[in-house]
Amino acid sequence: MKFINPKVDYAFKKIFGSDQSKEILISFLNAIVYDGEKIIQDLTIKNPYNPGQVISLKDTYLDIKAVLANGSIVVIEMQVASMTAFNKRVAYNLAKAYSNQLVTGEDYPLLNPAIAVTITNFNLFQETEDVINKFVFQEEKKKFEILNKELRLIFVELPKFKKTLSELTSLSDKWLYFLKEATSLDDIPENLGEVSEIQFALNLANQANMTVEELEVVDRRGMMLQDERGRISYAEQKG
Repeated sequence: MKFINPKVDYAFKKIFGSDQSKEILISFLNAIVYDGEKIIQDLTIKNPYNPGQVISLKDTYLDIKAVLANGSIVVIEMQVASMTAFNKRVAYNLAKAYSNQLVTGEDYPLLNPAIAVTITNFNLFQETEDVINKFVFQEEKKKFEILNKELRLIFVELPKFKKTLSELTSLSDKWLYFLKEATSLDDIPENLGEVSEIQFALNLANQANMTVEELEVVDRRGMMLQDERGRISYAEQKG
């Protein structure tokens, strides 16, 4: 077996944002947002990837938006390379997901909580070695919360995840390993395959189950992302 790279935005969208990906996304979000507890029982993927429609290379809207059974909005994005004003972009996407729930004249009580889950293939926070960091609104000095987790930012920094296959214990460990190491696998390891949703995700990522057109787009988008990382690295070296 050979698997596509889930860190490529197009592949990430196919695996986690297809019509048939609901159970995969539920398991993943329970692992990342709720520390493996089965809080999310159902959700609706709002902008599903359609296997019959190959996304254009010019398409930049490859995030995944889901509405949970309790009405909460979750926006999930994979970001391989850093970019200018990255934090502002994340904040904007969260604010937009929250505010777009209302149309003119509707009342604020109709608003549901919004969560932005951002997965990066680069390090964001030098202050901690934690792979997953979660943020809510707090008072600056005494740190008590306001807004009752109405708006949440969750970041997953893949380079900080160092566990080997034999060291995986939690559901979040296994999903993080999938994201980081899928392309290095030759088959489905037993401790990943025992999670049915991860086994399904690996089947979706199996190149043998993809069309030639899909594989070409994954390959070209991967090359584009490598080029972008190269430009950023060159600019940083030049100061």
